[in-house]
Amino acid sequence: MLKAGQKAPDFALPSADGAVVALSSFRGHKVLLWFFPEAGTPGCTAEGCGFRDAQSYYDDSNIRIVGISFDDPEASRRFAETHGFKFNLLSDRDHSVALAYGACANAKDRQPDRLSYLIDEQGVIERVYDQVDPRDHPARVIADLLEE
Repeated sequence: MLKAGQKAPDFALPSADGAVVALSSFRGHKVLLWFFPEAGTPGCTAEGCGFRDAQSYYDDSNIRIVGISFDDPEASRRFAETHGFKFNLLSDRDHSVALAYGACANAKDRQPDRLSYLIDEQGVIERVYDQVDPRDHPARVIADLLEE
C-alpha cells in the first residue's frame, strides 16, 4: 500500500463511457481514487451513492472522484447509469493499477480491496483510507477535508 507523501503512480484505464482516462489528466484537481470490489453489490452501491449524493461538495472543493474496479467497462456503465453516477468508473481488468496501489495482493485476486487515496493537485498522495466502511466513507472524507 502506498503512503501519504508518495507520488501517485500514473495510469490510463478504460472508463465506463469507452474513453481512456489517465490519472495525469486530473492535474490541477484533487482526486479521490476509490477502489471498490464489484459494481452493483450492496456495499459498493451504498458507497457510490454516498459519493453521488455529495458530488456537489466534491465539485465545489475541486476534487474529482475516480472509481476503479475489476469490472468490465459495460458493467461499470450499467452501474453508473442505474445509480446516476457522474464520476468516472474505470476498469482495471489486468489488475495492474490495483497492484501498484496495494489494492490487491496479486493478479489472480477476484476483487480489489476497498481502499481510497486522496491525491493532491500535483499527483502526491495526501491521505490513505484503508479502513473503509462503505456506508460512511464519502462523509468521512468530507469530514477530514473540513478539518484541514
